[in-house]
Amino acid sequence: MRKTTWIAALAVLTVTAANAQSDNKVVVTGSIQSDILIPQDDEKIGTEHTSDWALTNSYADVSLQSKYIDAGARFEFLEHPLPGFEKDFKGWGVPNVYVKLKRATEKSQAELTLGNFYEQFGSGFILRTYEERSLGIDNSLLGGRIMWQPIHGLTLKGVSGVQRRYWDLNKAWINGADVELNVDQWIKAMAEGNTYLTLGASVVNKHENAEHDDVFASPIYKLNLPENVNAWDVRANLSHGGFSMLAEYAQKTQDPSFDNGYIYRKGYVAMLSSSYSKRGLSLLLQAKRSDNMSFRSRRSMNGTSSFLNHLPAFTMDHTYTLAALYPYATHPEGEWAYQAELGYVFKKKTFLGGKYGTSVKVNFSHVHAIDQSPRATEVSPGHFLTDAGSNGYGSSFWKWGDETYYQDLNVQIDKRLSRDFKLFLMYMNQRYNKTIVEGEGGMINSNIFIAEGKYKMSRKLTLRGELQYLTTKQDEGDWAFALLELSWLPNWMFTVSDEWNCGETNLHYYQGLVTFNYKSHRIQAGYGRTRAGYNCSGGVCRYVPAQKGFTISYNYNF
Repeated sequence: MRKTTWIAALAVLTVTAANAQSDNKVVVTGSIQSDILIPQDDEKIGTEHTSDWALTNSYADVSLQSKYIDAGARFEFLEHPLPGFEKDFKGWGVPNVYVKLKRATEKSQAELTLGNFYEQFGSGFILRTYEERSLGIDNSLLGGRIMWQPIHGLTLKGVSGVQRRYWDLNKAWINGADVELNVDQWIKAMAEGNTYLTLGASVVNKHENAEHDDVFASPIYKLNLPENVNAWDVRANLSHGGFSMLAEYAQKTQDPSFDNGYIYRKGYVAMLSSSYSKRGLSLLLQAKRSDNMSFRSRRSMNGTSSFLNHLPAFTMDHTYTLAALYPYATHPEGEWAYQAELGYVFKKKTFLGGKYGTSVKVNFSHVHAIDQSPRATEVSPGHFLTDAGSNGYGSSFWKWGDETYYQDLNVQIDKRLSRDFKLFLMYMNQRYNKTIVEGEGGMINSNIFIAEGKYKMSRKLTLRGELQYLTTKQDEGDWAFALLELSWLPNWMFTVSDEWNCGETNLHYYQGLVTFNYKSHRIQAGYGRTRAGYNCSGGVCRYVPAQKGFTISYNYNF
C-alpha cells in the first residue's frame, strides 16, 4: 500500500496541478505535525520499556485548490509510534490521497471525489468517517463520493468504497446515500419569520463476505452470517429565533459481531436534542437511547478501529485534568443518556453581577443501562439458545436496566474581579462505573474542586494558575493538581504542573513545558511524567500507558 500510494499521490498531484494551472491560479496549503518522545524507564509509574531511543507520530499534509479541481495527499511516519498506539500503527507511507472535481453555478453545485474521503450523514448514527490523531483514528473510505445540489435547498450525496484500518483496508464494501432538504428555502414565509426546517434521510449498506474473518466458531454449529447489513436514518431539525430542536432515529438490520457476542438482534438509536438561547441565557436538553448499535466494517474487530458510525456520549467533554481523570466512553451495546445544561449571565452592576457581570453554568448528565430481558430461541425441541446465534435479548423501550454507567453534576462560575484579574470556579460530583468503561473497578464516586485564575500583568505578560482537588474513597483515592503558566506575547509560553496522587500511590506526575510561536510555526519542548489513563473525545477513548521523558512537538501551517 505504501509504495503504490507514493507513486499515485505524486502522479495525481502533478497532473492535477498542471491541469488546474492552465485554467486558473492554484492555491497550495498544508501542514506538518510531529510529536516526539525520548522515553525514559520509570518503574514507579510503570512505563513500558522500549529499545527505541525516540518515538514519534509525524504527519505532512498538502492540498491544491483551484476553481474546478482540488487534490491532496497526506504522508505519515509512524515507524516508531508513541505509547498507546497499537502495533498496527507501525509503518510509513501515503495512506490518504484524493482528487475532487467540482462545478458551481448560481443555481446548482456538484462535486466528485475520488480517493480517500471523509463523510458524515446526519449525527453520524449510521455513517461518520473522520480523523482524530490524538486517539489514533483515521477511518476514511477509499473509493468515490458524489455531492449534488441540483436546486437551492436540496443536497444529494452518494458514497462507495472500502474503509481504512491503519495501513490496510477492510474488505467489506460500503455504499451509502443521503438526502437533505432545507424546507425554508422553498417557503419564503418561513425564512422571513426566522424559522428554518431541515429534513434528512440516509441509507448505508455494508457487504462483507463471511470468509473475510476468522469469526466466532463452535464445534456444535456454524453461524450463518449475513453478507449484507443495511442501516437507515431519518431526522428533522427545526429552529425559530433562539429555539432549536433536532429529532433523529436510526435502525440497523441483523449484524452479529464481536461487539454483541454474535447475536442476531437488530440495532436502534433514537435522539431528541433541544436548545434555547437569548442574550444572557442558554438552555440545552438532550436524550438518547441506543441499543446494539455498534456498526463496523469488519465484524470481528474490537477497540477503536473499523467503526462506520459514531454515537455521541451526551456527557460534557472536560478539559481540566482532574475533571477528565475518569472520562466516559459510549457503551455501543446500549444505553440511555441524558444531558441538561443551563447558562445564565448576571448583568453588570447588579448584586450577583458586580462591576463586570458573572457567568454561571450548571451541567448535568446521566447514562444508564437499558432493559435487557433474556429472550431464548428454541433451536430444537426442548433446547434453547440464548448466546451467539440467538436474538440475544428483548428490551422494553422506556424501561431502565439495573446499572448506572455514568453521572456528572457540575457548577461553573466565571467572574472578572478586576480589569486585570479573572477567576473561574467549578464544583463537580461524579459517578463513574469503571467496570463498564474499563472492564473492572466498580463504581467510583468523586467530588472535584477547581479554581483557575488569570492575571494580566502587562500588555505582553499574562500569568495563569490552576488548583484542582479530587476526593474519592474508591480506586486510588484522592488527587491534587497544580499548574502555573506564563504567557509572554507574542512568542513564548512557560508551563509547570504537578499531578499528585495523595491517596494510595503518593506518586507525582510533574511536567515542564516551553512553547515558542513564530508566524505559522509552533514548537514545544518539555520533560516530565504522564500517568496511565484514558484519552477521550466525544465518547471515544483510547488507553495511554504511563510515560516519562523529553517531548518535542512541532506544528507548521502554510
